[in-house]
Amino acid sequence: GDGIIHSWLNRLLLPDTVGTGGDSHTRFPIGISFPAGSGLVAFAAALGCMPLDMPESVLVVLRGALRPGIALRDAVNALPLAAMEQGLQSRFGEGTDNVFNSRILEFEGQPDLPVDQAFELTCAAAERSAAAATIALGIGPVAAQLRANLAILRRLLAEGYESSAALRRRIAAVEAWLESPALLARDKNAKFAATVEVDLAALAEPILACPNNPDNVKRLSEVAGARIDEVFVGSCMTTAAHLRTVDRLLAGTDKLGVKRFWVTPPTRIDREILEKEGVLGRLADLGARIELPGCSLCMGNQARVEDGAVVFSTSTRNFDHRMGQGAQVYLGSAELAA
Repeated sequence: GDGIIHSWLNRLLLPDTVGTGGDSHTRFPIGISFPAGSGLVAFAAALGCMPLDMPESVLVVLRGALRPGIALRDAVNALPLAAMEQGLQSRFGEGTDNVFNSRILEFEGQPDLPVDQAFELTCAAAERSAAAATIALGIGPVAAQLRANLAILRRLLAEGYESSAALRRRIAAVEAWLESPALLARDKNAKFAATVEVDLAALAEPILACPNNPDNVKRLSEVAGARIDEVFVGSCMTTAAHLRTVDRLLAGTDKLGVKRFWVTPPTRIDREILEKEGVLGRLADLGARIELPGCSLCMGNQARVEDGAVVFSTSTRNFDHRMGQGAQVYLGSAELAA
C-alpha cells in the first residue's frame, strides 16, 4: 500500500547517486541507476557494488521551450519520433534499428527543469530499451527537490517507519549536501555513440504512443476521432501535480465521456495529500475509481480494463494484453487524459 518502488526511491536520493532497483523503471532523475533482477539487487544491497559493463551514451539535446498546451509527456513521445526522423531508429513496423538500445541516455538542455518532470524523461528510458538515463540539471531544482524530500523523510521518521537509523543517516547526508551543494558535470570533450536533438518549441500538438507499442508514436491529428472506452491516470509517470491538473481541467464537468475513469496516486503520501486537498474526493464524485497506490493498470496486476477496450493511459507501456485482454491502448499526458 506504500506505492511504486521507483516513485519512492526518487524521494531518497542524493545527487550523483549510483543505484539499482528490482524494476525496469528504476531510473533516477538525480544521479543514475541500473535496474536489475532481484538476485543482483540483493547482491548490490549486501556488498554495495554490482558487476556492470558500462555502455556507451547517446546525447539527447532538448532545445527551446514547450508551447502552451503541450506537456512534457509529449516531449517523451517526441524522442523516438525525432530519432526516426533523424534516421537513428527504424520507423515503427519497418525494422529493428534503435540507437537507444542498451545505451545510456544523457539528457541536456533543460537545466531548470523540476526534478519531478525530469523523472518523466529518465523513467521513460525503459521504453526506449536504454540501459539507464541521466539528466543535467542545475543546482536550483535539485536543491528544491532535496528540501521537499527532507520533509518527507522527517515525516516517515516521525511516523515510526522502519529502518529509522537509515532514514537519519539519509537526512544528515541531504542536509550536508544542501549546506555545500555541488554537482558532477560531463567532460566537454566526451564522445557519444550518437546525438539526438528535440526542438521542444516545434511540438505543435500532443504526441501519443498508439496501440500497442511505445514506439508507435503519432501526432494527435493522425488519430483524432478514435473512440475511447476507458481512461487511466496513474503509474510512475504520474505525480500529484498531474492529478491536480486533471482535477482543474475537469472542474465543472458533470458527466464523464468514457465508460470507466481510473485514478491511481503513485504513493501513499501522494494519496494522503490529494485526499486532504479534496482532489481525489472531487474526482470520485465525478465517477472516477480511486485505486490503491501502486502500478495498478500499468502492470494489469491490481485491476484490468474490459476485454477489447480502447484505452487512453498515462502509464508507461501499452504491450498487448497488459492492461486487459485485447485492449487497444494509447499513451499520453494527464492533460490529454482529462
